[in-house]
Amino acid sequence: MVVTLKVTGGGQGEWAVLQVSGELDLVTSPVLRQRVHDEVAEGRHSLVLDLSEVLFCDSSGVGVLIAARRLIRSCQGRLRLILPAQGAVDGSHVNRVLGALGVRRLFDVHPDLASATGDEPRPLSA
Repeated sequence: MVVTLKVTGGGQGEWAVLQVSGELDLVTSPVLRQRVHDEVAEGRHSLVLDLSEVLFCDSSGVGVLIAARRLIRSCQGRLRLILPAQGAVDGSHVNRVLGALGVRRLFDVHPDLASATGDEPRPLSA
């Protein structure tokens, strides 16, 4: 069985939303990197990455997420991730990977789209 990465886009108010599903690895991560760059190039600097349907994420995928954060910050934009504590099957794989690597705190993480696209104040993360 071949699992690939699928990235679909849309909008929610002022937010560009990229829904990501499949495997985020060395082979597929350039697809997400390019989509993030395309969104920024088109002037969309408020970006939500919905990673709740990502089944696998390796260090290449984490690298793309960190690069996306850096790119959005350089534009004075906002990046939010959707990483539910419980997602596909046994929980969000990306959530566990970012936590294990100690980099989850770098991201503005939300459990769902409504929370991610809302403007209610949230506690600051490191």
